[in-house]
Amino acid sequence: MSKLSHYDDQGAVHMVDVGEKAPTRRTAIAAAFVSLSEETIAALPDNPKGNPLEIARIAGIQAAKRTSELIPLCHPLPLSYADVECRLAPGGVELTATARTTGQTGVEMEAMTAVSVAALTIYDMCKALDKAIEIGPIRLLEKTGGKSGDFRRNDGAAQDI
Repeated sequence: MSKLSHYDDQGAVHMVDVGEKAPTRRTAIAAAFVSLSEETIAALPDNPKGNPLEIARIAGIQAAKRTSELIPLCHPLPLSYADVECRLAPGGVELTATARTTGQTGVEMEAMTAVSVAALTIYDMCKALDKAIEIGPIRLLEKTGGKSGDFRRNDGAAQDI
């Protein structure tokens, strides 16, 4: 069984030293779902604050770039790409975030942070219409690059690829 990388041999929490790792191209894709009432979905185009989906997309991109400021032991990464897609779906909004870098550690946290903040932004912009908004699940769909290899979630089950 592998050990958790953020603990040293004495059990103290620490930031992982990635200085000796070779840089590789890394990509991560994460997803989230925001459950909204049909009335709230119908009202999205008329939101006086602006287009909630476009604002959520920009908020998610900004969040990806600032992940290391939010998650205490994350390394700051020079992202070569970050984007969030927001799609209306039955019962709410599907969010997908993609993050890329060439570096010594992965971008899973950047993609997960992007969809989380995008989902929270939709909540913030729609809460006046719907107090029963739900967010989730938030999950990693895919990651490529790095020593641990590639991963892809298929039909709800995790698989190394």
